[in-house]
Amino acid sequence: MTDVNAINGYTQTGTSTTSSASQTLSADMNTFLTLLTTQLKYQDPLDPMDTAEFTNQLVQYSSVEQAIQTNSKLDTLISMTTSNLGAQAVSYIGKVAQVLGDVMPLENGIAKAAYTLDKDVKSVSVVVKDMSGNIVYSGGGETTAGTHEFTWDGKDANGNQLEDGAYQIVVRAEVANGEAAANVTTTIFGRVTGVASDSNGVYIGLGDAVTANLDDILTIRNDDYFDKDKPVEGEVADEGDNSTGDEEDSSIVEEVVDSVANVASAAAEVAGAAVYGIL
Repeated sequence: MTDVNAINGYTQTGTSTTSSASQTLSADMNTFLTLLTTQLKYQDPLDPMDTAEFTNQLVQYSSVEQAIQTNSKLDTLISMTTSNLGAQAVSYIGKVAQVLGDVMPLENGIAKAAYTLDKDVKSVSVVVKDMSGNIVYSGGGETTAGTHEFTWDGKDANGNQLEDGAYQIVVRAEVANGEAAANVTTTIFGRVTGVASDSNGVYIGLGDAVTANLDDILTIRNDDYFDKDKPVEGEVADEGDNSTGDEEDSSIVEEVVDSVANVASAAAEVAGAAVYGIL
C-alpha cells in the first residue's frame, strides 16, 4: 500500500503551494500600492498621472487574486471528492477485485489473471516473472478471441512452491504470417486488503504486495471467488453419504418386496377359501 506518511507529505506540499502563491500576490500588491501612493504624492500638479493605467493594474491584481481563491476552493472540492471515494472503497476490503494491469498478487499459493484477445491467434504463451525479471513459469494458453482466465498455483518449473508476493504476467500472442498483430489486454485478480489516497487519487491494496488505482477496477467479486480454484474437500464424506443413501434405498426396496409378498399371500388365502366354498 502507499505509505501514509508519504501521502500526508504530498498533500501538505500541494496545500502550501496555493498558500505560497496567495502570500506572494499579497506582497506584490502591497509593493504596488506603495509605489502608486509614492507616485501620486510626488506627481506634477500641472501634469497629473493617467489614472486609467494604474486602475487597469488594480483590476488585474484583483483578477489574479480571485483566480487563486478559485483554485483554493477547487483543491478543497477535490480533496472532499477523494475522501468520499476512499470511504466508498473501504467497502471493497475483503472482496476480490479485477483490475487492469499485469502485476498480480500470489496469495496462499493462488494467483489469478485474465487476458483478452481481439481475434483468434495461432498460439499464446503465458509467462510469469518475479519482480526481478526472472521467469518462474511458462506455458500455453487459449487462442480463440475473447477473455480467458489464468490460474497459477505459485510453483516454478521444478515444482517448488514460491513465496507469496507480486508477480508479473506476460501474455504473447502469435499470429499467422501476413496477419496484423493481435491486441492483448491483461487484468489481474486480488483480494482487497486496504485503501489509501493522496492528491493523485485513491488506491487499493491487493494482497500484501500490489497496489492499484481505484479507477482501474473493472469488477468486484465475492470474497469466496478464489475458493473454486482450491481442491475440493470432503470427497470421501460424499461417497459415504452416497453409500448411506444406497442403504436407505435398499431398505425401501426390501419393505416393498415384503409388502408385495404379504399381498400375494393374502390373495392366495382368499383364492383357497373361494375354492372350498367358504367365500
